[in-house]
Amino acid sequence: MQTILLIDDEEKLRTLLSRIIRLEGYQVLEASDLKSGSKVLEKTAVDIVLCDVKLPDGNGVDFVKNVKYKFPLIEIILLTAYGNIADGIQAMKNGAFDYITKGDDNDKIIPLLNKAFEKVQLQKRIATLEERVEKKYGFENILGNAPLILEAINMAKKVAPTDATVLLLGETGTGKEVFAQAIHNGSKRQKNAFIALNCSAFSKELLESEMFGHKAGAFTGAIKDKKGLLEEANHGTLFLDEIGEMPLELQAKLLRVLESGEFIKVGDTKTIKVNVRIIAATNRNLQKEITEGLFREDLFYRLNVFKIELPALRDRKKDIIILAKHFLDRFIIKANLRVGGMDRKFIQRLEQYEWKGNIRELKNIMERAVILAENKELNITDLPVEMQDEKFVGTTKTLSAFDLASVEKLHIQRVLNHTKGNKTETAKLLNIGLTTLYRKIEEYQLD
Repeated sequence: MQTILLIDDEEKLRTLLSRIIRLEGYQVLEASDLKSGSKVLEKTAVDIVLCDVKLPDGNGVDFVKNVKYKFPLIEIILLTAYGNIADGIQAMKNGAFDYITKGDDNDKIIPLLNKAFEKVQLQKRIATLEERVEKKYGFENILGNAPLILEAINMAKKVAPTDATVLLLGETGTGKEVFAQAIHNGSKRQKNAFIALNCSAFSKELLESEMFGHKAGAFTGAIKDKKGLLEEANHGTLFLDEIGEMPLELQAKLLRVLESGEFIKVGDTKTIKVNVRIIAATNRNLQKEITEGLFREDLFYRLNVFKIELPALRDRKKDIIILAKHFLDRFIIKANLRVGGMDRKFIQRLEQYEWKGNIRELKNIMERAVILAENKELNITDLPVEMQDEKFVGTTKTLSAFDLASVEKLHIQRVLNHTKGNKTETAKLLNIGLTTLYRKIEEYQLD
């Protein structure tokens, strides 16, 4: 039920207004002064405050500012016996929803309360959505109990509130973007944009345009001015994934941004100033790239202000099942299926596998398993064939959970076992040439 706090020192008027408002279905709490009204607000969830301007212990206009500071979702309507333009203006500046005159505007109170409550509901929905987003992209979303991942989380939490540039290092699929988003969400920039850019996904020209923007006519096809992602992320965070793939020429422009917060659009001469936090990530050895002349040493030291290394999944074996259960729950809901869990052999295979593709590979395999599941529990037959055969669980070559190569690999091995390693007989049974068989054996690293 919607709750309204009515603060007025005139008992008769307070009783009359309370009766009128209750008849409209609102719950009404009463207070005769600001002190008692403040106590009600501290103890009870209130949606709207209906408050007199002149009270024995203070002024309602000033009270508005205090209430909005402590309870920003509450809306306040002020009542006054004598209309005063200056007070009305100040009340609105302080955050009041409206300012009305007693007696003359009594017929306006109920419609005004309804409008105020609509605003309260909207603000509550927005706050709930923001809370969900914060939880989804916060540190709570990073799962695991292994010491290495807990150390990485602890370091990220410490650097998040600062504006320090962060360099995330780790293999592909270890969750670098999830960490970047959590760091942004734990910073004072969280209300502003978080923009991710994969530096390996564009040619040099397109990457330059994406990052810095361009002026109309800067190149063929540039028919109008375009904002770059640095501008879009102003006062927020720009996450540069695969920073090791960035061409040297663009590295120099990025260095200037890190040093001075300035850059120039493609085809422009005017300097643009931005306030952007940079979080970079790579799976490459940047110091080796520096030695080979592929990465600027000065840029490396600018990026390497605060380094966090993310562990590979094989180095946090105890977390495999925690993550698998998380993905299982997610994909059950997504596919609207009833899968109760994972059987012992299924879990055993997950724990034995090498996970060269890390968390991303585990996620793909769990989605595939849920799609294929025919029983209440996921079992070994729901896994890719190379994981079903114990002999290949530790293979160094990782195949996609969805590709045909894994099926071919296991079939060739089974036929080789059947012929006791006779290559000529195996080729005949497979109906392929002997040369093709040898090529496949080498490709799949078969015995």
